[in-house]
Amino acid sequence: MEKVKAFFARKDVVLSAHRYGIDAMGAMAQGLFASLLIGTIIKTLGQQAGLAFLVTAGGYAAAVAGPAMAASIGYALHCPPLVLFSLIAVGGAANELGGAGGPLAVYFIAIVAAEAGKLVSHETKIDILVTPAVTILVGTGLAVLFAPAIGTAASAVGSVIMWATELQPLLMGIVVSVLVGIALTLPISSAAICAALSLTGLAGGAAVAGCCAQMVGFAVLSYKENGVGGLVSQGLGTSMLQMPNILRNPRVWIPPILASAVTGPVATCLFRLEMNGPAVSSGMGTCGLVGQIGVYTGWVDAVAAGTKAAITPFDWVGLVLICFVLPAVLTWVFGIFCRKQGWIKDGDLKLV
Repeated sequence: MEKVKAFFARKDVVLSAHRYGIDAMGAMAQGLFASLLIGTIIKTLGQQAGLAFLVTAGGYAAAVAGPAMAASIGYALHCPPLVLFSLIAVGGAANELGGAGGPLAVYFIAIVAAEAGKLVSHETKIDILVTPAVTILVGTGLAVLFAPAIGTAASAVGSVIMWATELQPLLMGIVVSVLVGIALTLPISSAAICAALSLTGLAGGAAVAGCCAQMVGFAVLSYKENGVGGLVSQGLGTSMLQMPNILRNPRVWIPPILASAVTGPVATCLFRLEMNGPAVSSGMGTCGLVGQIGVYTGWVDAVAAGTKAAITPFDWVGLVLICFVLPAVLTWVFGIFCRKQGWIKDGDLKLV
């Protein structure tokens, strides 16, 4: 047993919740932002501005989300170069086979493949062959075996959301907003879930509300620790950056979840906010303002089709309140309460 421990120590294989749950997940969130999320932002800007180059560039960035996340995880786990580069193939396989649960599949599978590659690295005279072969075969093998099941589990979240859309607007607004908002922050693809379920209309509006509550909420709640950079990276990027902190102290998640429980029914019952743009936009929140652009394009299409008379000031007030003002104010208020209770302390929301 001591020999095994010594071998693992020499290979820098540390079986710890901190390394896998905080370091690896934090890096994966950055990989996701540097591929799918920034790609979606660039593509959306290109579509709105009529610039084909931006659409193409954004598409290329979004297409390598799996490899980017896997390589980011490998970097966090201190992988040698051959292991790190081999994880690119592993990430591509896990993300593609994982479907709606692609990011979650990449997370688990890339960790195992990375550690397997590290264990054999520099142990043979033909390291150039052995290390990438072991990393890729272990990773893609696990992807074939387990990624589809992970995707099915992620899609089950979508089934619950579809069930919620059949309920009356008040309860549906709460359930959809909270669940999709949570999915946005978790390492699963809320955008893919919404797209797979064609989540549009009133349910899509509730989904937008929940995602905005998480992104804007965390951005405002953690402003003291992260400043303007954190405000932008979370408010226009992804609240997934907070996952390492959530794992350390789950109670930091309380304020944005409570905010989403309020903004969801406000969206469905008061403002009747609908997402009639692309379904994928329902799960994007304020990421590059993709969610808001989706709502706006839905308005434009409805006016052109004659199903909506005009875009009114009431529409704009509702969009601004639900997506920006209420998430910021409510999360801040709930955050004050949580801090007074000692549930959230200074530094708990600091981005790694």
